[in-house]
Amino acid sequence: MNISELLADLQDQHDKPTARADELRNQIDHLTAALAETEARLADLATTRKIIAERIPPGTEPDPPETNTAYQAIVNAFKQHPGRAFRACELHELLGMPTDEATVNVTRSRLGRLVRQGFLTQPGRGRYQKPT
Repeated sequence: MNISELLADLQDQHDKPTARADELRNQIDHLTAALAETEARLADLATTRKIIAERIPPGTEPDPPETNTAYQAIVNAFKQHPGRAFRACELHELLGMPTDEATVNVTRSRLGRLVRQGFLTQPGRGRYQKPT
């Protein structure tokens, strides 16, 4: 390899990272603009919430937030049926939740998390129960 080829190779090695750095700078510019727009929208929403809250007549209470989360419903179902092992689809039927595959998969994920946290055990593949 002669000096000219070596210099050409070095220039190629320099050009690729330079192009990548330019791409990343463009992405940063785009994300910075998107972040600014989102933060402005959040500020507008906070102002709107404040104005509406000021207009609510005294003594009028807003509806309380829902306190029974999906996790709480799952744990409560196991508490009501101690010693019983459930599959995710059986749990959905018991709780009156939709039984479509996507929703049941979300519950499987929640059940796995509850197992890892020690709230439930997994006595068999796909089966969950409250520890005794």
